[in-house]
Amino acid sequence: MSESSLRLVWVYPDLLSTYGDQGNALVVERRAVQRRVPVTRVDVRSDHAVPTSGDIYLIGGGEDRPQRLAAERLRRDGGLNRAVANGAIVFSVCAGYQILGHEFINDLGRPEPGLGLLDVVSTRGEGDRCVGDVLADIDPQLGLPPLTGFENHQGITHLGPTTRPLARLRVGRGNGTGDGTEGAFNDTVFGTYMHGPVMARNPHIADLLIKLALDVNALPPVDDQWYDALRAERIAAAVQPA
Repeated sequence: MSESSLRLVWVYPDLLSTYGDQGNALVVERRAVQRRVPVTRVDVRSDHAVPTSGDIYLIGGGEDRPQRLAAERLRRDGGLNRAVANGAIVFSVCAGYQILGHEFINDLGRPEPGLGLLDVVSTRGEGDRCVGDVLADIDPQLGLPPLTGFENHQGITHLGPTTRPLARLRVGRGNGTGDGTEGAFNDTVFGTYMHGPVMARNPHIADLLIKLALDVNALPPVDDQWYDALRAERIAAAVQPA
């Protein structure tokens, strides 16, 4: 490919890395290397400053207390907000998705301020948890195949007017609002409830982040046989009758 390099930042793996979400960093790194794009990966623990020089920032899910601690530290640090202001790409999962919004409910049952990077507000559902396989059609403007993943959350996320749903549900509960939406995105910031890890099930999302970071229209093809087999297996599991 080109001589461009990619700076990948995995945010707070000590607090936000449930359900194998660190696999997202591994997949993005691997997909770049397969295109001979040099990658520098930085894993930033919660007692270190978030660098502002990254191209792609990944944030995973976590339990309620670690989520609150992560939100507090990210607000104090300010590095992620400054990076986005500089044009960085952010992809977040579950608890990380809620943190990027305006507000969520913390482990103490109180509203916790988020980072305001996505126009969403998250509350806590009163009914059953949203658990199981999900299949959804990603927003057509992103030009990606259907989204497959695994959700396990109590949260309900309401989208504001300046953000778009990442996908429209075929199977699953997604944002939990009953409006058929899953996740959210704006120009450079993405959020989803999907674990799996979501990049292993949906490598084209990793490719999209790389294209956005490198400001290119296309990437050279790579061998997707392993990913295609996993996707086919999980999509079949999602659509089969209960």
